[in-house]
Parts: sequence; structure tokens; C-alpha cells
Amino acid sequence: MRDDRGPSKLAVLRGLLADLPGAVVAYSGGADSAFLAFVAHQVLGDRGVAVTADSASLPRLDLELASDFARRHGIPHRIVRTHELEDADYARNDGDRCAFCKEHLLRALLEDRDLAELGPVLLGVNVDDLSDHRPGQDAARRQGARFPLAEAGLAKVEVRELSRDLGLETWDRPGSACLASRIAYGVPVTREALQRVERSESAIRALGFHGDLRVRDQGHDLARIEVGIGDLPAILARRREVVAEVKAAGFLFVTLDLEGYRAGSHNLLLGIGRPGRRRP
Repeated sequence: MRDDRGPSKLAVLRGLLADLPGAVVAYSGGADSAFLAFVAHQVLGDRGVAVTADSASLPRLDLELASDFARRHGIPHRIVRTHELEDADYARNDGDRCAFCKEHLLRALLEDRDLAELGPVLLGVNVDDLSDHRPGQDAARRQGARFPLAEAGLAKVEVRELSRDLGLETWDRPGSACLASRIAYGVPVTREALQRVERSESAIRALGFHGDLRVRDQGHDLARIEVGIGDLPAILARRREVVAEVKAAGFLFVTLDLEGYRAGSHNLLLGIGRPGRRRP
């Protein structure tokens, strides 16, 4: 992580944070935001506050893990409620859904006077994220948010390596996007849809699958399960149990994606990543 021509990327990140009067870290508890919250607390002390947006799209397990991590490492942590489900633009779930979500998040943080006076809102966006379809990033930038991991040139693998070196238990935590990302574009986001996705994933994890996992709602009561390629044989071996659990959660049809887990696979519906199609 060191370039012979200059300081390490971790030193660059710490320098960026040290120049701030304080900071509000948008904190989901995943590897990136946990690493950023930890380093911000190291540099800024109690002026570096981690804030988790709690809504129907946040898995309860993620909220629990985020709270535990902050408590374990002495990071000031607040939870704010957001209400993006009440926004018709968000709920209709087109390709810009994430932008509306980030607008609600930033609004909730900036309207809190104590948080707004601390300093800028920081998001755990790494350089790999910059090349993905992330309309929420543009919405966050428009409201003044910063991406210090990307500014320091840190890629996902480097965040994980540094987290491991710092002794953070999140270093190998599987990626965990919001529950709304499991719902195919064009399928409305509702509280009930989010709940059956969460129940399905929780039930499958209870069967012993702890790696990458997504239960994606394709509409028409159809669930598409994605797991890591290495877990495909085990999922098939327990097919009856998996099907029973996902149907009990509220789906009528249960399918297994033979291509395995792919982050953001619903972006294929937008023509992103599909051969012969251009990004809209």
C-alpha cells in the first residue's frame, strides 16, 4: 500500500481527515464504512461520528453488527430514521432509485443541527465503486458529501487488507447492499417486498450459508438466489429446505442463478455489463 514516491494511502487518508474540523461518517457497518469510521475516530476523536440511517431497507442483522462494531471500538454512533419508502420516486424503483435514497440520507443528516455543525458527510466509496452504476454517488456529491477512501486512492482489496492489519473484524465481511438492491428495477419497493427478501436470506443463512448471498425479487413472486460458485453444490444438496424457507417467506417460485453471486446483477436490466449494450 506504499508508493516509493510518496506516503502510504493510509497516511494520505489520515491527512485528509486531519484537515477536517470534524466529520459525519455515513455508516452501514460494511467493510468500507466501518474502516472509514474507525480511522476517522482515530484521527478526529469524538468529532468523528458514525451515523447509521435506519429504514425498512436496512437488514436488522446489519444494524446489529454496525452497533456492535461501533461499541466495541468506542466510536461515537448515532442512528437516524429515514423515510425513503414514502417517496414515490424511490418506491417506483427505476434506475435512479439510489439517488433518491441518498437524498433522503443527506437530508436527514444535514437537517440535524448537531451533526451539520460537525463537518462534512463522508461516504465509504472506494475507487472501485467509481466505475460502477451508482447514481447515489452523484446525488451525495451534489449535497456536499465527500469520498475520502477514493480521494486517497484506496481500492476495495486495499481497504480489506488495511482493516485486517488494524485488527478490524469487518475485514472479510461479505458485501451487504441495502435490501432494495435485491428488487429488480421496475418492481415497486414496498415494506412487504423488503421483508420477504430479508426473511429469505436470514433463513438461508440459518441453514449454514455465510458467504456471499442474495435473494433477488424478480417480480411476479419469483425469487432468484445468488450464492458464491463454491456454495452452489451445497445449496443444491439442500434444495428442499431452501425452497421451503423461501416460499415460507412469501415467494411462489424459487430459482437458483447458476452464474453465482454477482454484485449489482440487476444492473443488467439497465443494459450495464451486457454485451453489445451501452450504459444509459
